[in-house]
Amino acid sequence: MPVNLKKGQKVSLTKDNPGLTKVVVGLGWDRNSFDTGGDFDLDAAAFLLGDSGRASSSGDFVFYGNLKHASGGVEHLGDNLTGVGDGDDEQIKVDLSKVPDTVTRIAFTVTIYEAEERRQNFGMVSNAFIRIVNEATGEEILRYDLGEDFSIETAVVFGELYRNNGEWKFNAIGSGYQGGLAALCANYGVEVG
Repeated sequence: MPVNLKKGQKVSLTKDNPGLTKVVVGLGWDRNSFDTGGDFDLDAAAFLLGDSGRASSSGDFVFYGNLKHASGGVEHLGDNLTGVGDGDDEQIKVDLSKVPDTVTRIAFTVTIYEAEERRQNFGMVSNAFIRIVNEATGEEILRYDLGEDFSIETAVVFGELYRNNGEWKFNAIGSGYQGGLAALCANYGVEVG
């Protein structure tokens, strides 16, 4: 049975699941009833971060434009342009055994594509969640359902995997940002063109 987390809660992944190395991070959301007059395209991404909380290069940013980290430790499974349907809207595979030792945290984010131009924000999104699934068994290990407490934000950090004393843990963050993807990239030290 999966652990249901609340904002700010932290839980160990590998302590309770010995031998766990491959997980799938599923991110999902629904469009709520607002009519924005256009498509609603949310994008999941992963930022591989060092002790400083920043990426060492733009290659440490895995998203629809860079689907696989050079280490093979993090792979985005593709862009969902609509969010239609049940279950995960986008997935990111993580092989914990291949994540470089210099990476101490992996932040999972979701942004709204062209949010400013389309006049969209996370106040128009409902049922957003992040979940961690054991890739080998398909078992959901944990889930964090984000509250509906966003209004003008165009980017959200859903949660992060992090190393602590040789274990991998998960932190349910749920922090919103204005400025979309550019704001997240600036926060994590990734230069965007």
